[in-house]
Amino acid sequence: MKKAPHPPPLTHNAGLSDQLFSLNGAEETRLLSFKSLTAMGEKEQSTGGPHFVGTKDELIAARRSFRTLEGRDILIVYQQGVFYALDSYCYHAGAMLQNGDIEEIDGKLCIICPNHKYKISLAQGEGIYKGTDPRQKPPVARWYSKGVKQRTHMVTETDGKVYVQLSEATGWIDSDYYQGEKGKVERAKARAAEKEPS
Repeated sequence: MKKAPHPPPLTHNAGLSDQLFSLNGAEETRLLSFKSLTAMGEKEQSTGGPHFVGTKDELIAARRSFRTLEGRDILIVYQQGVFYALDSYCYHAGAMLQNGDIEEIDGKLCIICPNHKYKISLAQGEGIYKGTDPRQKPPVARWYSKGVKQRTHMVTETDGKVYVQLSEATGWIDSDYYQGEKGKVERAKARAAEKEPS
């Protein structure tokens, strides 16, 4: 795990609350949601630098944690001894990734979108798919990358405290859409459609 210099101290107290979520109806995991407390009441944390997201022990126990940092919804995943942070909504159609299975695909740890089974590498945010090259005889299925589709963020741990630095990569990444206002409307429409009786 990469270590960074101590981040600047937070200028306000931080509070954690947790929620219990079901994974595929069989397994439960505790997702921690983070808000900072100020004299004005609760609001999203915004310090412009690395954001404290919890202690190492809390995040390991939770395995998956949801945070809103500077208005951006982030999923923090602890898998095989490593912390990962990525946008919490799938780049394809905005589904919540928190309940997605995690599998190793072609040597890369990937989260699989629970709605449409899109595969996203945790480390780089690559869209991964299986396909064949029709020029090969006989065609053999193999894994390909669509390139970076999901924005990932840097996670550091210092003295048992875990911090996330939001990505500073310039340019459009597909998951950015579901962090904006139009994407929020699309996510709400999709949730409403899922709840309608068939």
